[in-house]
Amino acid sequence: MGEDDANPKDGTLSKLEVEDDNFTKDGTVDFRGNPANKKETGTWKACPFILGNECAERLAYYGMGTNLVLYFKHRLKLSSANATKTNSDWGGTCYITPLIGAFLADAYLGRFWTIAIFSIIYVFGMTFLTLTASVPGLKPTCDTYGNCHATEAQKAACYVALYMIALGTGGIKPCVSSYGADQFDDADEVEKKHKGSFFNWFYFSINIGALVASSLLVWIQDNVGWGLGFGIPAVAMAIAVITFFSGSRLYRNQKPGGSPLTRLCQVVVASIKKYQVEVPADKSLLYETTDAESNITGSRKLDHTKDFRCTK
Repeated sequence: MGEDDANPKDGTLSKLEVEDDNFTKDGTVDFRGNPANKKETGTWKACPFILGNECAERLAYYGMGTNLVLYFKHRLKLSSANATKTNSDWGGTCYITPLIGAFLADAYLGRFWTIAIFSIIYVFGMTFLTLTASVPGLKPTCDTYGNCHATEAQKAACYVALYMIALGTGGIKPCVSSYGADQFDDADEVEKKHKGSFFNWFYFSINIGALVASSLLVWIQDNVGWGLGFGIPAVAMAIAVITFFSGSRLYRNQKPGGSPLTRLCQVVVASIKKYQVEVPADKSLLYETTDAESNITGSRKLDHTKDFRCTK
């Protein structure tokens, strides 16, 4: 290293400082695992691929969920009570599976691979559901008057497809908004301001998907056919997955930090062992290990606070 690089005498930034300023300060990495370059990754360059995936997923979800009770009643010939219960069971599963997706993303896979893998599962589920509504042998048999009969095997095939979709949405729902936030560095004031705009567009994309699904797709299902009504969101989701992968070079990724359950247990054990220790009023007197020892990969340290302090 030259002396001019380390100690510039004219008041300008050194070469090393300029190079360091080109990289994010929040620990994100690029697709190669190297520190993310601000000029080449993240911000609005990466967001359209993420927003497109979310819009397509919401289009598919609401395209099914809005009209699913009628499909159960008219095609699978379930009673009103059973149709409503089956739909509620499926919807409830869609809101439980994000616990699985969030755990895998934070602990082992990272958000990119969690979204990618579960999106593919989603596409397979949507494709299979389309086949159960359009392919002879898989779809219920209907007469000229619209009276349909579904065998137990046909019902089972429909349920398998739906619960594949429920598993798929479990990996997408908890990760997409956080993954979008990862594209903006909180240590950069300009990027930090843009993060708020991302969430505006994120919820806009959700509402666009829901609007198209609840209007156009529902009309197609009722007036054209269930096969096409399920097939359109399946194609949209497949395109979204391809588009999501095409933006891989632009994403900033947080490294997974290991199982949060282990860290939670460590905190509980430490709290029990040290419950009688007197906490100093000056936080600078608190014991801190070095960053290399205490840092959790993919996470950031939190400032000390008294908000969660246990008092006698």
